[in-house]
Amino acid sequence: MKYKDKFSKRSSSTSSLKEVIDAMIDNYKIRGKFDENKLINSWGRMMGNPIARRTDKLFIKEKVLFVKLNSAPLRQELTMSKSKVLDIIHNEFDKEMIIDVLFY
Repeated sequence: MKYKDKFSKRSSSTSSLKEVIDAMIDNYKIRGKFDENKLINSWGRMMGNPIARRTDKLFIKEKVLFVKLNSAPLRQELTMSKSKVLDIIHNEFDKEMIIDVLFY
């Protein structure tokens, strides 16, 4: 087989770009990190602008989302309604991805 023939073959089936990227993410076994980054980038959209503006830092460690807020009253309010925050996250993402949220 010639070098040119080896790479010029096309598959008879076609795939969308999303399917190809998803397959690549799964193949490299980076789905968990990809979803974590997607959640962190979606924080402002999920929680709204007032909460996003008062959020200083977000990170995930051992399935716990840590949220650093610069407003003590907001921190208290979100701590009291932690189950609602988890419901919002679980509606968007896999329930196994985040099991708890800590506001500090």
